[in-house]
Amino acid sequence: MNQKRALVTGVGPGTGLAVVRRLAAGGYDVAMVARNADRLGEIAAAIPGVRAYPADVSNSAQFDMALDTILQEFGAPELVVHNAVGGVFGNFMQIDPVALQQNFQTNVMAFLQLARRVAPFMIDAGKGAIIASGNTSALRGKNNFAGFAPTKAAQRILAESMARELGPKGVHVAYVIIDAVIDLEWTRKARPDAPDDFFIKPSDIAEEIWHVAHQPKSAWSFNVEIRPFKEVW
Repeated sequence: MNQKRALVTGVGPGTGLAVVRRLAAGGYDVAMVARNADRLGEIAAAIPGVRAYPADVSNSAQFDMALDTILQEFGAPELVVHNAVGGVFGNFMQIDPVALQQNFQTNVMAFLQLARRVAPFMIDAGKGAIIASGNTSALRGKNNFAGFAPTKAAQRILAESMARELGPKGVHVAYVIIDAVIDLEWTRKARPDAPDDFFIKPSDIAEEIWHVAHQPKSAWSFNVEIRPFKEVW
């Protein structure tokens, strides 16, 4: 194993996988957490130093068991990226309140649970980074985003509270807002007429997360926004 260890949640075919690849290329062993065990197994088989820990982060007991296993057999990570995300779309009259609660579990409570488990190790080491991937819904509540925006806004505020607490202890907490449509197979199909420069590439998101995670202590970022150059904002 390498001496550098990272943990990434929400490893799917887009941003999560791109982050795993970038971290592995940068010399990290990476523990991956996501619900799809088969996909995680395929990724782990293809990338050296990468391990799969299937779990549903919205299930606190299941997630806690996965974190126990990671800390015991993989070790404490010095870099954590919470990329797991839950969302449902509709206005406040249309959404199922149960779905909103489920999304809160994924976006906020799992982030809290993860940070509480890894932060003590980082504090002891006097270094580390905890990064959450967010989006523009963390800054505004549009009418059709009532089942999503409240959870991302809460996630950003939680991250800010953590950053103020952990920063003086040497642990960098940052929130990366992705203001774009991510370039995935299904997003391409949903927008067949969109030009290439309409989309943000997962590999470019991963590169920015890498950059933020490795900033010098004299110039840390917290709120980071990334978007394609033609994005209207």
